[in-house]
Amino acid sequence: MRLVLTSDTHVPARARELPGELLRRIERADVAIHAGDWVDTATLDLLEARARRLVAVYGNNDGPALRDRLPEVARAELGGLRFGVVHETGPAQGRERRCAERFPDLDVLVFGHSHVPWDSTAEGGLRLLNPGSPTDRRRQPYCTYMTAVAARGQLTEVGLHRLPPRRP
Repeated sequence: MRLVLTSDTHVPARARELPGELLRRIERADVAIHAGDWVDTATLDLLEARARRLVAVYGNNDGPALRDRLPEVARAELGGLRFGVVHETGPAQGRERRCAERFPDLDVLVFGHSHVPWDSTAEGGLRLLNPGSPTDRRRQPYCTYMTAVAARGQLTEVGLHRLPPRRP
């Protein structure tokens, strides 16, 4: 099962549209995961139309229209793994412990908010992934998203993809 992970798209606040590369990957994936901070419903509509399956949550910058359509926490079994998606996980220090305590029933937790790519494993085995942002790199050198393969209870081919700089 091919996965595309994204978060913090912030359209149209940080970009007018999503990068074409990301949209093409979403169209080819089995599942797209979005960890919140959409900002507009048009981007949600776009991903719902393009993705074969969308697992998504709202973030702290998402208003009532998005909160009416999306949960704060989403869960899905994908490729024999128990996935969770949430926007905020708190500060980097202590993140693995906090998330393992909050989500003891998950194998993989996808999160956003910081715009900082993250890939770590908590002591109990919970894998934590943050794909960064495809539109707002903040203090990072690149805008990013992630891909992975979930099959037979294994998460493999986890990759962080750098997007080229946007044209002004």
